[in-house]
Amino acid sequence: MKDYQIRWHIHADSGKLADAATRSILEQSEQAIRDRGAFLIVLAGGSTPAAIYRLLSQAPCEWNKWHIYFGDERCVPRGAKDRNDSMARNLWLDHVGIPPEQIYPIPAELGARAGADSYAETLAGVGDFDLTLLGMGEDGHTASLFPGDPTGAGPQAPDVLAVMNAPKPPPERISLSANRLNRSKSVKVLITGAGKREAVAGLRRGDDIPIRAIAPAAGLDLLLDEAAAATDPGEPG
Repeated sequence: MKDYQIRWHIHADSGKLADAATRSILEQSEQAIRDRGAFLIVLAGGSTPAAIYRLLSQAPCEWNKWHIYFGDERCVPRGAKDRNDSMARNLWLDHVGIPPEQIYPIPAELGARAGADSYAETLAGVGDFDLTLLGMGEDGHTASLFPGDPTGAGPQAPDVLAVMNAPKPPPERISLSANRLNRSKSVKVLITGAGKREAVAGLRRGDDIPIRAIAPAAGLDLLLDEAAAATDPGEPG
């Protein structure tokens, strides 16, 4: 990834970041629906997306034109509270008019390998996503692509990876590969909190951390709060 492909958007706090991200998501959805009659979005887990999902649940929108995919999932039973799709449903998806058949959860309850194979079939024939939302962990991981493991960034990589030894519980997870995440018209990485400062610094230095594998053709938008950015006031937002 080249530095000029990264656009830094620094916000005063996590609340302002969530507000700005929500506005941008809604604008992108409107444009996609005008252009193609549908909006394909990939969701992330974590506390920062949660704030955005709460805001989206209150937004007027052509929800029947949205198609919802997920970037990764923990291999726990369907409906478990620590699943990413459970969080998105509880805060947002169950409160708006997205047709159930247009929500595509990762069947992680099948186990990593079987669930990955099943989700690859779901994605077969699906073109570029309109928007992918990602987070970044303190170790620089994104989705369930962790340091030391394959990110699936190569052009021949499968769309979906079975993760067997994640450093955070549960060890079995399913993740879209970097190659599939990069097939997005827009990618936003949401980063908040002082605990992310070292990973952000590593990204600036060009360290070999998983987030570096996310390099869509249109470039990468990083949305950070000031606590995570730890930057000079002159840094462009």
